[in-house]
Amino acid sequence: MAIISLQNTTVGYGGNPILTGIDLNIEKGQKISLIGRNGSGKSTLLKLIAGELEADSGRFIVQQGLTIARLIQQVPQDIDGMVYQIVAAGLGPAGELLGQDYYLHHNADLNSQENLDKLADIHHKIDDHHAWQYQTIIDETIDLIGLDPVADFGTLSSGMKRRVLLARCLVTKPDVLILDEPTNHLDVGSIVWMEQFLLGYQATLLLVSHDRTFVRKVSNGIIDIDRGRVTRYDCSYEKYLQRKEADIKEEQRQNELFNKKLAEEEVWIRKGIQARRTRNEGRVRQLEAMRLQRQDQRQEIGNVKLEAQQTQASGRKVIEIRKLAFGFDDQPIVKNFSTDIMRGDRIGIIGPNGSGKTTLIKLMLGQLTPDSGTVKHGTNLELAYFDQLHATLDDEKSLQDNIAPNSDKVEINGQPRHIIGYLSDFLFSPDQIRKPVSKLSGGERNRLLLARMFTRPANVLVLDEPTNDLDVETLELLEDLLLDFPGTILMVSHDRSFLNNVVTSTIAIEGDGLVKEYGGGYDDYLLQSTATARENEKVEKTLKKDKPKDIRRDGQPKVRKLSFKENQELAQLPEIIEKLESQLEQIHTDMAQPDFYKKPPTEITRLNERTSRVEAELADAYARWEELEEISQQTK
Repeated sequence: MAIISLQNTTVGYGGNPILTGIDLNIEKGQKISLIGRNGSGKSTLLKLIAGELEADSGRFIVQQGLTIARLIQQVPQDIDGMVYQIVAAGLGPAGELLGQDYYLHHNADLNSQENLDKLADIHHKIDDHHAWQYQTIIDETIDLIGLDPVADFGTLSSGMKRRVLLARCLVTKPDVLILDEPTNHLDVGSIVWMEQFLLGYQATLLLVSHDRTFVRKVSNGIIDIDRGRVTRYDCSYEKYLQRKEADIKEEQRQNELFNKKLAEEEVWIRKGIQARRTRNEGRVRQLEAMRLQRQDQRQEIGNVKLEAQQTQASGRKVIEIRKLAFGFDDQPIVKNFSTDIMRGDRIGIIGPNGSGKTTLIKLMLGQLTPDSGTVKHGTNLELAYFDQLHATLDDEKSLQDNIAPNSDKVEINGQPRHIIGYLSDFLFSPDQIRKPVSKLSGGERNRLLLARMFTRPANVLVLDEPTNDLDVETLELLEDLLLDFPGTILMVSHDRSFLNNVVTSTIAIEGDGLVKEYGGGYDDYLLQSTATARENEKVEKTLKKDKPKDIRRDGQPKVRKLSFKENQELAQLPEIIEKLESQLEQIHTDMAQPDFYKKPPTEITRLNERTSRVEAELADAYARWEELEEISQQTK
């Protein structure tokens, strides 16, 4: 039975309707993703369902007593206070009173009569609202989401702020939870946490997300929004893609038949006198109706046309990093990291928010000076930079002035192009081009930044969170461009599908200065890092088991000396470690070749497994060397 029903519903914002003739039923317990191009009407449909918009026509039926909560796309800038207060505010005036009570108990001097009077007044109001019953709900929700109730909201990371706002929605125990781009600006750890939480969440879920991995894992149905039409697909994301492709082909076939029929009728009408005979008046009216149908037919939204500017090739070695170390205020970002980045490498950089991914990029580019170690650049490097904070865009200037200041043309691969034509490739209309950047949405800003970046000849692309706010079609086109790009790519991203589809190796910032490079994309990183962790765990258990007792029966420290064999082993270990490091470096070099992932899957799997074995052997050798060296030092 449907808990929400839309029947022949149309909605817009005073001009042309955004969504027309919607027929849609949503049942209890479904987890549905809304998919469509930027500006297609996804957020509009969510606002309609949430009761924040009214339909222009048709029927919108909601089951009586249904509770709906919506997590909005952006974190509001005007929210402050303790986490408990913000979560409690989801319950309205009663929750706000409980939040004030909590704040006073944790921050006010209760020996002050003034504060005691305030507390007494709040308690009277809580009694009047019968609000004490909600305390347990607030506490349970905060505990469920894993929040610190006394934390200051303003000091939290973007991921934790999203969790607080999610808790504010959940405290109302909604029957329908609506999430608009819940993974935006979250690191992978926060995204995985949200996936696991939503998979176990029992209420109905409606979400908009351009994170394809997230949609695959969470959704059991798709609502497709295309040119004002809403189509329901009760299937997985993969099957939706197949059915959508089949629907597009059938629509193209029908349009071809329609256009052929229209052309035939136009030829007939031009014959003149025959069309004016009474017996043919019906045919004339049919042609007029077809013309109106053709005029009203919404054409498929064009795709972004991405083309990277070509320039001379860089040297074979792009960046050489040796024993790199850097940190802020005694907090290490990277310690003793070495790698070679070669021409054609596509490197993904991952890590939690605040771990130093952008800092590592700046170290690689020479924009920051390392505390120790070296960063050397190869020859003929020409950089193009995509900045996640859009720092290179001037909000007050027009789109044209941001792309081509004081000109109406840009030069692309040696050919001049008019700015209107060039920006139309990125889906900007002529009337948008002279408007200020401040009027653009997040997705439009990212498209403009891509347009700006691709006006510059480059053989090294540096992309800092390029996928935020981009629709799936644009993401896939960007993937194709990057795969065809002959130069080198350094990219920070939390989009796991994007990383899997594009990068040749992954640099992971794992905390406390540990930075490691893994062959392949995000899934390859998971496999290799998990295998390494298991091997290290085995080594640690073995060492604990074999570790000699260091206390004598009389309680005095027992001094242990190395045996003859252990002395020989200690002398040989540096050479063994050096050989293993050389093997690992050669493996990484082989995996970084541009054509590596064109090899048979069995060969790629074999090399990945070998990488894990060598890393485990190296970890074992280091651990054994440290153990024997420590014993050796005790006897000196």
